[in-house]
Amino acid sequence: MPTYKAPVENALFLLNDVFHIERYGNVPSFAEATPDTVAAVLSEGGKFVEEVLQPLNRVGDLEGCERHSDGSVTTPKGFKEAYRALTEGGWIGLAMEPEFGGQGLPHTIAIIMTEFMTSANMAFAMYPGLTQGAFLAIRLHGNDEQKKTYLPRIANGEWAATMNLTEPHCGTDLGMLRTKAVPQPDGSYKITGTKIFISGGEHDLASNIIHLVLARIEGAPAGTKGISLFIVPKFLVNKDGSLGARNGVSCGSIEEKMGIHGNSTCVMNYDNATGWLIGAENRGLNAMFTMMNEARLGVGVQGLSMSEVAYQNAVAYAKERLQGRSLTGPKNPDKPADPIIVHPDIRRVLMTMRAFNEAARAFVIWTALQGDLVMQGEDEKTRQAADDYMGLMTPVLKGFLTDMGFQNAVLAQQVFGGHGYIAEHGMEQFVRDARIAMIYEGANGIQALDLVGRKLPKDGGRAAMAYFAELSAFIKAHAGDEAMQPYVKPLEAALGDLQKATMWFMQNAMQKPDNAGAGSYDYMHLFGLVQLGYMWAQIAKVALEKKSKGNGAAAEMDAKLTTGRFYMERMLPETAAHLARIQSGADAVMALPAEAF
Repeated sequence: MPTYKAPVENALFLLNDVFHIERYGNVPSFAEATPDTVAAVLSEGGKFVEEVLQPLNRVGDLEGCERHSDGSVTTPKGFKEAYRALTEGGWIGLAMEPEFGGQGLPHTIAIIMTEFMTSANMAFAMYPGLTQGAFLAIRLHGNDEQKKTYLPRIANGEWAATMNLTEPHCGTDLGMLRTKAVPQPDGSYKITGTKIFISGGEHDLASNIIHLVLARIEGAPAGTKGISLFIVPKFLVNKDGSLGARNGVSCGSIEEKMGIHGNSTCVMNYDNATGWLIGAENRGLNAMFTMMNEARLGVGVQGLSMSEVAYQNAVAYAKERLQGRSLTGPKNPDKPADPIIVHPDIRRVLMTMRAFNEAARAFVIWTALQGDLVMQGEDEKTRQAADDYMGLMTPVLKGFLTDMGFQNAVLAQQVFGGHGYIAEHGMEQFVRDARIAMIYEGANGIQALDLVGRKLPKDGGRAAMAYFAELSAFIKAHAGDEAMQPYVKPLEAALGDLQKATMWFMQNAMQKPDNAGAGSYDYMHLFGLVQLGYMWAQIAKVALEKKSKGNGAAAEMDAKLTTGRFYMERMLPETAAHLARIQSGADAVMALPAEAF
């Protein structure tokens, strides 16, 4: 059976030593986030996911969810009790404002907790997964009555929340949606339509589910300009906050899925359901994007989470499994074979996963810190710079981390050999669960197009230019540090590849847009590789400093330096291949006529 240990110490190292969160003391939510408080929260969170959520992972996969004839849904055994423990511990409202009953901690801490929960039990973690985004959407775009009615109960977990975008005939192209909203004399709307792939659309964990639904008001413009956002609760809410009649929304069916069986992914039918407009008419996408950006960051974390738990189990197996002898002579002469961790190819696989995990965690934490600054930065310049970064990096984080997360789950499965294909060891579930993250919240090909077509040229390329300047300044600052050269030199070369690819798009994509489309996926991965290289260079800088002080952490810091060197030597050079593919253009990609396929 698989196991999981939350990487609390690594997260604290990144927070305290690499990113120095004490520097954010002027940000309101960080005021109470002292090192001791953060350490206590993450330590308790780690214990919770290890002891409560992880044992239910296999249960959820085997049992799945059951829809009953009345449209209700039962979650797997133990999920209700675990959800109750989650709410009682205040974990759902960790980063929500105290005025609405939240804990008021930085969103960065909640993101780390999301990683822990997802590694332990991805299907379960998805139930509260959209709650933060729904909370934020209502807080930013809802009126005072909506905030008073919904936010406290969402923050304490009494009510859950969902996001309803996709319809049977349209996914990413939301301009085609057909769900309609008819205005009523009392200011409400009647919502009618069908939504599919709705995570946690119906379940028995919370007393009410607050659906945020995209629909088109009768007479609204066609396309995305005519889309509005509505709050549609499962149960109507009385003036005193108590639950009233069942609304006209129901689960038509539960999708039969490849993985995440413990999560109820539903077809939702809206039949004259009562809903209330959130934000302005025809501005629904503006409000929904608040949720979508939160969700995309959360999905990127899923890539890291599945890579981490798969890695941990692969390491444990590689240390125990006896097979063959070391190429340099027996390492375990008293036994019939050596553990497979002595073999270079097994080491290659484990090091690939480890090098990704540590840098990806740094990427996630650094991005989450920017998210906190977007919301609470002390001045406009700080907030704008953070927002620029978030806009540029969200598609990279979502697309690159989930691609690599799935790839690493497959690598970990390979370590187990035939046993990795057998359900008992849990590896095949990790592979199945990780696969969805590459698809939902915008398939990764869409993320790549968004990066190249929208985020890169936005504001005259301001965000990309700022990013290039930041890395160049870091490289220049450490050019004379001999110990940093194994990290700085490869980063400099990779940054050069990224800048060349960017310039190539500027010169070749305007007149021939297919060049951008054909190269966008490689560009997203090139960008991700560079960003992880930058994270490793920063980690290496801190590791060298701590090692020079002789504070007893030499072995731990040596491990980080070695892992970082592996990334620089064995993984980061892939940027050159991505650049070559980008510069080859679209001709070979688009040459065959459709009928030739």
